[in-house]
Amino acid sequence: MDFIELVKGFLLSPVETFQKVRKADLGDTLKYFLILVVINTVLSVIISLVALSSMWAAYSSIFEGLGIAIPAAAGFGIIIFAILMIFVTLLVLFIGAAWLHLWVYILGGRKGYMETLKALAYGDTPFLLIGWIPLIGFIGAIWSFVLYILGVQELQAMSTGRAAGAVILAVVVFFLIVILLAAALFYAVVSSGVMPVNTF
Repeated sequence: MDFIELVKGFLLSPVETFQKVRKADLGDTLKYFLILVVINTVLSVIISLVALSSMWAAYSSIFEGLGIAIPAAAGFGIIIFAILMIFVTLLVLFIGAAWLHLWVYILGGRKGYMETLKALAYGDTPFLLIGWIPLIGFIGAIWSFVLYILGVQELQAMSTGRAAGAVILAVVVFFLIVILLAAALFYAVVSSGVMPVNTF
């Protein structure tokens, strides 16, 4: 299947499309994922530039004061930002797949890490396509969440309940860890006296 057919498939008939990519190798999966990431990155950068256009005057005076050509600085910054976004997204895919696969394995998935990675990479289709759009981007995230479950179900040959359990556990436990770490850090900072707390 070519790129457009895969996109249409994951958006309109995800179960059948996940079944068709069972034999896809890592190269095909990453190629598809990277095309989506590049599209998302370009559109996200454009939206960011539009949103930050009101701050352009302030940045202009700063760069002019430093003797730096504004177009060159802006162009260089955009390129670096785009490259970083692509790299970070790819890194998050591999780390996220490892984290999700832990829960997939605990709940009985035995098809291997690569199948979990494929479930995430292909499942990201809606989010990467519309996640950059302000106000409605969250729809893409919810849609992708559903596709993660369907992807794990099909590629790991798990029941819907177990696949959903693995994805939900991965998300919930991750956020619990983040909250606990943030609370511990806050407590450590307050206890050290670095951040004074008003006492009444």
